[in-house]
Amino acid sequence: MGSGKKAMFVTGFFILLMGLVCSACGGGSADSEKLEGSLQDMMTSLYANAELDADFKEALDGYETMDLTDDLEVSILGTDQITYTEGVVSMPMMSSVAYQCVLLRVDEVDVESAKQALKDNANLDKWVCVSAESMLIESRGDVIFFIMSDKSTATAMSSAFQKL
Repeated sequence: MGSGKKAMFVTGFFILLMGLVCSACGGGSADSEKLEGSLQDMMTSLYANAELDADFKEALDGYETMDLTDDLEVSILGTDQITYTEGVVSMPMMSSVAYQCVLLRVDEVDVESAKQALKDNANLDKWVCVSAESMLIESRGDVIFFIMSDKSTATAMSSAFQKL
């Protein structure tokens, strides 16, 4: 084998080796997507890090983040058929704004079916006299992010969720 071919072989070998090392260390396994900590803390972080407009930020004083309970499930999720281990909802206490943001922790095997149940049962017109403009349902690991609001708020909160 000529010296040029040996150099290409050695270079190719090291590139392959580095690829294997990198994939072993940081490789996108399901566990790397798991979000640690309480959903209450995550919701606080979403509001702190989302690029929300000034009016929305000012109105946050009138919002409450609370644990999702059995008696709120149907009004918040549209169904009581989603099994979750932890859930929080953030929404205005008194407002003419159609808004809610939900975080659910579910078993990882149930994430896709829970997202589909939310999509099938959510009602953008559930508020009196107003409707939500947008609905987003996303997940990271075992946490589902579900928001109904105007498009710019939903996009800003979604972006903050992806950075958690």
